[in-house]
Amino acid sequence: MPIKVLLVDDEEQFANALAQRLEARGFAVSVVHSGQEALDSIQDDALDVIILDVLMPGMDGIDTLKRIKQDKPMLEVIMLTGHATVETAIKGMKLGAFDYLMKPTEMKELVAKIEKAHVRKAEHEERIRQAEIEQIIKRRGF
Repeated sequence: MPIKVLLVDDEEQFANALAQRLEARGFAVSVVHSGQEALDSIQDDALDVIILDVLMPGMDGIDTLKRIKQDKPMLEVIMLTGHATVETAIKGMKLGAFDYLMKPTEMKELVAKIEKAHVRKAEHEERIRQAEIEQIIKRRGF
């Protein structure tokens, strides 16, 4: 099953070109162009990783990240940033982002980070499932 990626960037040409490059590498990619659209998308889709631009009009990447982590804490987020916003990307990591990348990003590095973020999400989900199973077993006295 392909890794499901949501790409959030207000620069439509950049987002669409990056989505095509990721799809060519086997990812299932959805594209939205605002923080609010990202929040709407996470309610519907079973996503694995979000690639989130830091600088966007309206709700910026940091505010969007905070809301994503409130609603779906297991979702891994990779922040995309320009040179002027590295400090903001680091702030994002303190708020729960998996990592950040500078724009323009090297495709090989982005693919590696997406795959690592997906593994981390899967490991977290597996630990939660195991804990839930152990609780059920204890409650039933097995």
